Amino acid sequence: METENGISGEEPCEQCGLCCRIFGPSISPTPENLYTWMEQGRKDILSWFVAFRQEGPPVNCADLTPADLGDVVFTEMRDRETGNYVAVCPFLKRVAKKRYLCAIHSIKPDMCGNYRPWIWGETAFSRCPALRAQEPGRWPF
Repeated sequence: METENGISGEEPCEQCGLCCRIFGPSISPTPENLYTWMEQGRKDILSWFVAFRQEGPPVNCADLTPADLGDVVFTEMRDRETGNYVAVCPFLKRVAKKRYLCAIHSIKPDMCGNYRPWIWGETAFSRCPALRAQEPGRWPF
């Protein structure tokens, strides 16, 4: 069962925002994510990404159509006003001194929704407080 913030009771996420602050600028949505945002008219989200296509110059994702998605090779998060790389994910919102939430949680990119930094292995993030709180000595830090 998920809470209103989308965190299930089984997930130990402490909503510290550390992983989002560090990895957030490298978010790359899937074509399916882009399509969903297009269908929902979410140019406010799309405008934060630039698409690099098989041919032609990079284009802001807010200017793409669903028919263009087949030509997209990859996307990058960029400041929608300057075109420069961003330092922090623009969707990460601080709600308390040590608590952060995703402003687009229900429709966030797949790479964010699938990331579990507290699981040892491929997605482990040793600075994650939830991972550090696991059984002492269980993980080799």
